[in-house]
Amino acid sequence: MIGVIGGTGLTEPVFLQNVRILSMSTPWAQTPVEVTTGTVGSHPVAFIARHGRGHKVPPHRVNYRANLWALRQAGVSEVIGVNAVGGIHARTAPGALAVPNQIIDYSWGREHTFFADGLDAVTHVDFTHPYDEGLRQLLLRSAGDVEVWDGGVYACTQGPRLESAAEVRRLQRDGCDMIGMTGMPEAALARELDLPYACLALSVNWAAGLTDEVISMEAIGRVLQSGMATALSVLERAIVRHGATG
Repeated sequence: MIGVIGGTGLTEPVFLQNVRILSMSTPWAQTPVEVTTGTVGSHPVAFIARHGRGHKVPPHRVNYRANLWALRQAGVSEVIGVNAVGGIHARTAPGALAVPNQIIDYSWGREHTFFADGLDAVTHVDFTHPYDEGLRQLLLRSAGDVEVWDGGVYACTQGPRLESAAEVRRLQRDGCDMIGMTGMPEAALARELDLPYACLALSVNWAAGLTDEVISMEAIGRVLQSGMATALSVLERAIVRHGATG
């Protein structure tokens, strides 16, 4: 079964049929994690709203450990994270889709590993290639007539504020192509659980300082409304392809 973690713009599993709500207890949260299961066609899916019901949990307060653990408990074997990002590269203009192949973590203070306490030995995982290539290619093959950029470096910033123009220039110098606030530690935690993970990123605005326009939530909302429908079309085709071959 494939798992989907929906971010800003995808807080409800509108693409699922035969919906059922599960409350999954985990060692990483005092309260159960709500996992929605359902189907796309005949193919089972488990869904988590990254920011919680009603989009109330800010990026730095998301319980990434509990979310990934709950998905694995629900029987998920692979995970697709859907992320809204700000665009830096010319190919990440508002409304564009990308399947990044690298990530740089600028976040701090988050619970970012399962391997912290009660260990028999210090544990490291290889994170050379943070996204699973097979799952990346599944998303790309599922694009249909939608243009999806194959590649790009995702910069994960702390949030919840947006970045300054100087910070964006720094990220450009570092080689980043898009900016989000939730890509880490989600990708690393999936790797620790041996869950193949890939990101489908929707650009919702140009990053700060790249245009003369002030970044407004109203403008972002308009791009989300139209762009997320396109992202969902790619996601649904990927789920069907996964189910047909898995």
